[in-house]
Amino acid sequence: MASGNDMKAHKATYDGFIGLTKWGTIACVLITALVMYLIA
Repeated sequence: MASGNDMKAHKATYDGFIGLTKWGTIACVLITALVMYLIA
């Protein structure tokens, strides 16, 4: 079980995950728009 002493590491990992998810979603939307433009 995790102790309360690793909250700083947890926050850094969580912030990294949220940032990667945000930028990954934006990249997927842009790639999808580009592909749809090329097909049309």
